[in-house]
Amino acid sequence: MNDHDFHNRQITQLSIKETPKGRYLSFEASFLKTYLDSLERFHFCILERGSEHTIRFSAKRMQCEEESMDLLKGELPLESHLMDLKPGIFWDLYLVGIINDEEEYKYTRIKAGMEDIRLHSFLYQDHLFIPYRTKKGNVSFKLSPSAPIAMIEDLKLTDNGIIKLNGYAVYIPEAQGNVEVASKRLVITNNMNEEETFIPLQNEIRHDLTERYAAGGEDYSLSGFYGEFKPDSLPIGSSNNYYKFYIEVSIPTSEGVQHIRSQRLKFQPRNATSRYQECTLRLKNSTWKMRLKPTKKSNFLSVRIYQYKPLRQLAGKAKRFILRVKQGKTVKKAYKSAFILLGKLPAKKKQVVFESFLGKQYSCNPRAIYEYMLEHYPEYDMYWSIDPRSAEVFKGKGLKTINRFSIPWLFKMARSKYWVSNSRLPLWIPKPNHTTYLQTWHGTPLKRLAADMDQVLMPGTNTEKYKRNFLNESSRWDYLISPNRYSSEIFARAFGFEKDMIESGYPRNDFLHNANNAETMNSLKERLDLPLDKKVILYAPTWRDNEFYAKGKYKFNLKLELDKMQEELGDEYIVLLRMHYLIAENLDITPFAGFAYDVSHHTDISELYLISDLLITDYSSVFFDYANLGRPMIFYVYDIENYRDTLRGFYFDFEAQAPGPLVKTTEDVIRHIQHPDPASQANFDAFYQKFCYLEDGEASKRVVEKVFKTK
Repeated sequence: MNDHDFHNRQITQLSIKETPKGRYLSFEASFLKTYLDSLERFHFCILERGSEHTIRFSAKRMQCEEESMDLLKGELPLESHLMDLKPGIFWDLYLVGIINDEEEYKYTRIKAGMEDIRLHSFLYQDHLFIPYRTKKGNVSFKLSPSAPIAMIEDLKLTDNGIIKLNGYAVYIPEAQGNVEVASKRLVITNNMNEEETFIPLQNEIRHDLTERYAAGGEDYSLSGFYGEFKPDSLPIGSSNNYYKFYIEVSIPTSEGVQHIRSQRLKFQPRNATSRYQECTLRLKNSTWKMRLKPTKKSNFLSVRIYQYKPLRQLAGKAKRFILRVKQGKTVKKAYKSAFILLGKLPAKKKQVVFESFLGKQYSCNPRAIYEYMLEHYPEYDMYWSIDPRSAEVFKGKGLKTINRFSIPWLFKMARSKYWVSNSRLPLWIPKPNHTTYLQTWHGTPLKRLAADMDQVLMPGTNTEKYKRNFLNESSRWDYLISPNRYSSEIFARAFGFEKDMIESGYPRNDFLHNANNAETMNSLKERLDLPLDKKVILYAPTWRDNEFYAKGKYKFNLKLELDKMQEELGDEYIVLLRMHYLIAENLDITPFAGFAYDVSHHTDISELYLISDLLITDYSSVFFDYANLGRPMIFYVYDIENYRDTLRGFYFDFEAQAPGPLVKTTEDVIRHIQHPDPASQANFDAFYQKFCYLEDGEASKRVVEKVFKTK
């Protein structure tokens, strides 16, 4: 990577160096001088993803050709650390900056260039040490089983539908002279059955790969390939056929020929105009379309062959056009103008619009306030703003609902005297002067919020933009509910909130005090079809800012080993799995039927608290609410160092003050369930007095009398 195209936080050179002392990962990365000057000192580290395991090494500062930049050189001695790397686990590369004498750390990811950084791999025993470029462009490393590293660089779709392609498939043992590759072939799978199509490939000499990537005498010149195939050589089934591509290399061995397959082929064309190609085909006496393109997130080659029906295609295009128009700036501007105009009409003084978690739930503080008002102030005209995709959640509850951003929603929101929400509303929706906006929020803060966050790792935004938008939104709030004095102080600072703080306890916790009886709990268990003779464990973890599919859709890897828990606890307990509302996963717990239940879509978590004998969580604010029940809690914090130091940070010494034991393995979770340690509950009384002292079953009453009765 010696193109001298310097960018902030980007690798400019990477290689594996052979020395008398062993192999080193050697690289140079360019940084803005002003950024480096702001740090007291710095070093590099690789951090095991999902763990606190860190390997640190020095960063040497050097001059750069670009005046505004400096280079940092790092050399990681691999021989002494490779044994620490578990196969299949990613290690992320960071620059760790120390900001001041108080040892305040700042972790900065380092970017990769656009080239195929994987070709700087080397063979270690029967695995490859592979540098990766993540979807966000950062550098990571992983030990993986030895397999070809392949890429399609050029792809051409001819007029008669023949697909011609070329690229490279580097098999590292071959490049290091350990084996001989007899042949290469393209492997094509489909979405209909397990049938695979094999296309022979021809070799192409690629001296350029050796010149660009080989640093230790490797020979990549025999790694090029080219080939072609026709669509009618592929299995054609339904009206929509999708195909994935792989490379296999054939290795002669004493026991016969061994076929070794690559990961799914990436498509990064040299010519950008070839990224998207399409043609019309005549197959099976029908007209079909074939489309070739890279996938959006990972740049995998994707080929689709589908039946071409002109009227259906035209209707689809019209529908997509209308959707783009509806989501476009012009329509949004007109909608906003209409909102402003309607907002100038007199307010409907007894009209309230409620919303919970972006219209996806009937839950939390808005639900508690609504149900209290329904009983004690029935004269109010109350509506629920809902996401139409979550309409089933609200059916059968006797609620008056309006679809978010619809025309009726516009009229109700613009004319209502009150808005009640527990999360942010879009900034482009103007708040009329006559509207009172009650922000209930949805948790006691453990993790840093809004303006207190050092770095925002969520998709679709950056730190500056996130903070700016959050503070603009909070400036529209007229009232903000706080569960305790501790939260009030943080909310005022983190949200920049200077209006009326209602320090009342959380209305949603009234239910935990008023319904804590055997009759209610058994009724809830029966409604959820849960056994009445088993104790209930509730597992309710939070989401991780930097693990996501897309904006608003977060990943979660279930680290709790349900097989071990079922074996040890299944006779006495069941487990309820409640994922955070931002997590997009659907859990597959089929093998644990009768022991584990996915209750992620149960609308009100308070009901799950009530029927649970024990809570397992991590950094989720659920434990502040659960403490109202006085029941045991276990904190499963397998990645606490990374979460605490890199993602969010905590407001108080969570490790010292948590009202239950902190554990990092499933075995320890089981041990604390079977043999509770009285010492681990020592913090509970102090915790309760600090965070739950206002909760008495009447928080809803206090909020309603403050906001509504006085108006």
